[in-house]
Amino acid sequence: MRKQPFYTAPFYIEGLCFSCTRCSTCCRYERGFVFLTEKDTTLLAAALQVSYTDFVDTYCRWVSMEPGREQLSLKEKPNYDCVFWENGCSLYEKRPLQCRTFPFWESLLASFDAWKRAAGSCPGMGRGMLHGKDEIEAYIIRQRTEPVISRGDGA
Repeated sequence: MRKQPFYTAPFYIEGLCFSCTRCSTCCRYERGFVFLTEKDTTLLAAALQVSYTDFVDTYCRWVSMEPGREQLSLKEKPNYDCVFWENGCSLYEKRPLQCRTFPFWESLLASFDAWKRAAGSCPGMGRGMLHGKDEIEAYIIRQRTEPVISRGDGA
């Protein structure tokens, strides 16, 4: 008889509460990266009525991730606000996948402690709408199937 593998249910098995308060804490004040997928870049260029190339040249930067590999990210203003922050997100309905799926990122769902640390700076985490396990895992799958634009070795 074959033994069943050990299974530990994720800490979010009963779901997690989150509703964006549009406080902009995640969009401003600190350095950060908003990595873009092909779909993000195409949708944002269309929303701004510019070509894909003009969008990348004007609003994006390449970020070194590991030797020989870069990923495409939105630029920041000198004060570290997102390039699209103007008294709130000026493209909220078209915001990138990374922004739309926050805080349901694998790094924050890796453990309850990781989730709790992030919740300390986000007033929407732990409050508002309950997101079920299946919905949360659908966000993870979407992030995996819409990869960030990369270039260089291994891209």
